[in-house]
Amino acid sequence: MQETWRWYGPDDTVSLKNVVQAGASGIVSSLHHVETGDVWSYQEVIARKLEVEAAGLSWSVVESIPVHNDIKTRTGNYLQLIENYKESIRSIGKAGIKVVCYNFMPVVDWTRTDLTYQLDNESFALRFEMTDFIAYDVHILARNNASEDYSDKQLEKAKARFEAMSNVEKQGLEENIIAGLPGGEGSYDRESIRQTIGDFIALGTEGLRHNLIEFLRAIIPVAEEYGVNMCIHPDDPPFSLFGLPRVVSTADDIRALIQAVRSPANGLTMCAGSFGARGDNDLVGMVKEFASIIHFAHLRNVIREEDGSFFEAEHLYGDNDMIGIIKALLDEEQRRKSAGLNSAIAMRPDHGHLMGDEVTKPGVNPGYSFGGRMKGLAELRGVIHTLKSLNT
Repeated sequence: MQETWRWYGPDDTVSLKNVVQAGASGIVSSLHHVETGDVWSYQEVIARKLEVEAAGLSWSVVESIPVHNDIKTRTGNYLQLIENYKESIRSIGKAGIKVVCYNFMPVVDWTRTDLTYQLDNESFALRFEMTDFIAYDVHILARNNASEDYSDKQLEKAKARFEAMSNVEKQGLEENIIAGLPGGEGSYDRESIRQTIGDFIALGTEGLRHNLIEFLRAIIPVAEEYGVNMCIHPDDPPFSLFGLPRVVSTADDIRALIQAVRSPANGLTMCAGSFGARGDNDLVGMVKEFASIIHFAHLRNVIREEDGSFFEAEHLYGDNDMIGIIKALLDEEQRRKSAGLNSAIAMRPDHGHLMGDEVTKPGVNPGYSFGGRMKGLAELRGVIHTLKSLNT
């Protein structure tokens, strides 16, 4: 597997030199300065690619070209936005970058309620706390009919949590949920997020799935022409938030996309942490079933709780069978190699813990500290080397 590293560009607190020191060979990045919906020009892509290569690394995966909300709802100027997206794929393909990770999550991108959840070893993890989220949805955002989406027990706990929160805690919770996390499309205020949520609820699950399939039917032929594999990222978390539809949360969701648009370029990002936040997802089984279209992997672990809460665990210690997942990915690489295909699957450690001097270092992106991810990468590397040695 190719070891890669998420890099947020020149302003990232983790430098390309740091990535080399961590032992990765590939970069996963985006043109974060380009507005969502605008075209990625070939010149801009090449400039970033040369910057990465000057450090002795390759730009292995684009994560991501954000999908504009108008494409997801098929409203407004969505036809031109799809044409812009196609042109961005052409720029990436002409630059020789072969993998694009993207998502189709409505309104909010990946969502956490606590960005500094303290663990027993005094490092910090990302956490999604269901009671806090419900408290925000019902009592702070005050979404229309929000209480109908929760049980009486959940509402009782959320009310107690809300009443115990200070104003500072309420503000911090809101910032974590709707202000935008790294890699997301931006932020909302309460009024705009209420309106946008309402639009997607009206669209519904089948409507959102239909729009995703239509988007894929438009862009996949371009991806095929330019040798680019589009790899959709699962919903994070993989269940409804704010009553919103979810269409990339389960194996059935992936099957529906594959059947609708049959192409090797219509691929999947196997994010173990996202799929693994649902106890009914069989991750090893999913890797085996969808192996031929997995072109990228996020290897991270979570510990799930009964009410749907979870937090980011050590990479090798959590509810996900990381050893089994990696073995299944290595088996697929071997199959591709035997078939004379390009066998390497890019992977990256994801959402490392905040530890050491970085706890007080300003500007560290939540989940994307240097030390925590370097630790995770080293652990994953050990598993990969061990499994490979057992097969020789």
